[in-house]
Amino acid sequence: MSKKVMLAMSGGVDSSCSLLLLKQQGYDIIGATMKLYDNDTACCALKDIEDAKNVAERFGIPHYTFDFRDEFKKNVIERFNREYLNGLTPNPCVDCNRFMKFGVFLDRAAAFGCDYIATGHYARIVFDNGRYLLKKAIGKNGENQKDQSYVLYNLTQDQMAHILFPLGETEKSSVRKIAEENDLTSHNKSESQDICFVPDKNYAGFIQKYTGTTSKKGNVIDKNGNILGQHDGIINYTIGQRKGLGIAFGKPMYVTGKDPEANTVTVGEYDELLDHSLIAGELNWIAFDSLETPVECKAKTRYKQAEQLCTVYPDAKNTVRVVFQHPQRALTRGQRVVFYNNDIVLGGGVIL
Repeated sequence: MSKKVMLAMSGGVDSSCSLLLLKQQGYDIIGATMKLYDNDTACCALKDIEDAKNVAERFGIPHYTFDFRDEFKKNVIERFNREYLNGLTPNPCVDCNRFMKFGVFLDRAAAFGCDYIATGHYARIVFDNGRYLLKKAIGKNGENQKDQSYVLYNLTQDQMAHILFPLGETEKSSVRKIAEENDLTSHNKSESQDICFVPDKNYAGFIQKYTGTTSKKGNVIDKNGNILGQHDGIINYTIGQRKGLGIAFGKPMYVTGKDPEANTVTVGEYDELLDHSLIAGELNWIAFDSLETPVECKAKTRYKQAEQLCTVYPDAKNTVRVVFQHPQRALTRGQRVVFYNNDIVLGGGVIL
């Protein structure tokens, strides 16, 4: 008897190609699309849902649309707003994967009697020596430029036992080619970028409109507390930002800190952006249950950043101190740090 899989379908080329690959492997497939947000420019717009339905119909599988707008609002949008207002720089894509795709969607699939869920993520899950491991996607020459393991570090052993990533060994160019060869209109569909519910990238404007708050002006200061000018509200600034500060300094200056309680933005020269270490919390380990002794590995503090050599030291309860071999630019509170040993994701956490 074939295994039953619920495939998350966005209407894009990745989920459409995943459907093809799963059918070739003999799975009994149900297609499903999550309605997350009321905005036709978001990733779950009506056009995307219709595209997913059409693909499902063409390949003779049932398709459902799940209304998860309330869960998305609570677990993604409201967290995003709250963290930004508290001076952090959140990563809502990580939260969406954690709470939506591998949270409520996985639960819904189980209620349908499915053995697995499948998504179009570029990553791999391997069972090795009694444990599930999350690994980077690979391509023809080893590395895969589309690897998405960074945003999946929150996966648990129980979840990974019920997840399939059909594209884990496929490159994007091959995915588009497979879709084109099978006459799928999604083969040349553009990819969603940045934060799906803020398509114009005006995060401050979205937060103010959504929460009803108004950005308050405050002081721009240097590291010694000297007042250099005024800012337009701390949610308008990010660590490492150079342009748009609204003050002429006569030399390159960057945002190096934000203090929501004092309502100040700190700026400094490039060297003041560099740091050798960080503290991370809210940790999730995949390759082992917990970190008991220091480990030498590599880490990424941003999705598209190259991995950096570091040593991770157990610190206080569920926190670690990460010391990098070379100083890192713009380590930012609220962003994620993810740890790697070659192609294996050891785990990750939130930069505190």
